[in-house]
Amino acid sequence: MTKKNWFAAFLAGSLALTLTACGGDANQEQSGDASASTPYEISMILKTNASEFWQIIQAGAEAYEKEHPDLVKLSIKGPPGETFYEEQLNMITTDLSVDSYDGYLIAPLQSEAVATAIANTDKPVVAFDTNIDSDKCLSFIGTGNKEAAKEGAKAAVAAAQAAGWEEIKCIEIAGVQGDATNTARMEGYREGITEAGGEFLDNEVQYANATADLAVTSMEAIMNKFPDGIAIICSNNDDMALAAARTAEGNPAYANTIFLGFDGQKSAVEAVLSGELTMTAAQNNYDIGYKAVETMVKILQGEDYDEVVDTGTQIITQENAQERLDRFAEWMP
Repeated sequence: MTKKNWFAAFLAGSLALTLTACGGDANQEQSGDASASTPYEISMILKTNASEFWQIIQAGAEAYEKEHPDLVKLSIKGPPGETFYEEQLNMITTDLSVDSYDGYLIAPLQSEAVATAIANTDKPVVAFDTNIDSDKCLSFIGTGNKEAAKEGAKAAVAAAQAAGWEEIKCIEIAGVQGDATNTARMEGYREGITEAGGEFLDNEVQYANATADLAVTSMEAIMNKFPDGIAIICSNNDDMALAAARTAEGNPAYANTIFLGFDGQKSAVEAVLSGELTMTAAQNNYDIGYKAVETMVKILQGEDYDEVVDTGTQIITQENAQERLDRFAEWMP
């Protein structure tokens, strides 16, 4: 269907009543309804448009748009970084006031604030990457962050054992404190490390706001406090994991440390292939973008849709890193 069916039906009915009352030919006028053949206009707001991970999500969304130009017209935007909370919230509130948008795809930086912002909208909202706890949010598209982190943590413990560590302790370099995605990943890391026989050091968590610069500072602090090394350093994203691994390079006490990232971005996968980074829990971020738009279209067309779409995770090691890199060439040729 190429119509904004729910809106077009309302307009058509109203127009028919009006023209009948005025003595006009309703059927003739309806045939010229411009809205009948226009695509759905969808606002898509990223956490940022300044990183590879989000650019691949955008590429997935744009791929759906390119395949279905009669169905979708996207407006994609995002703040300069993942700590620009007010900027993103302003984007969201501004777009909520735009009458031409039929639906909203939102990756919230602050879920509670966004839930408040969308409370009065009468148009569908779909969350991606991070969920929004609101009855206005009809579906969530993304990674099962907790389960993915848990699987990565278990793999990290196995790698630490293989590297000869007898006392397997893990410190996390975390993202933004209070962010729902950060919390889910931390819970997954904690459970995975513990269940595999390691120890997750809650009191040593370093919050680096999802940025490489602060991750360098965090890693320096860890090395100062633990001069004899730590078996596992897990990070909330790949940028921080790479920064930590590079900061520890040349420190013999950390030569066998397992550095675990999260996202599976290209630079991290290349680092895994070269041995600079040990492993990363890779999201299928291209699919997140594609399926977010696909789900919104289903909602707008009145079709059945899934309230949760888990796009899956893969633990990337040297054994399968090249396969992942080959997929990047498909996603962003």
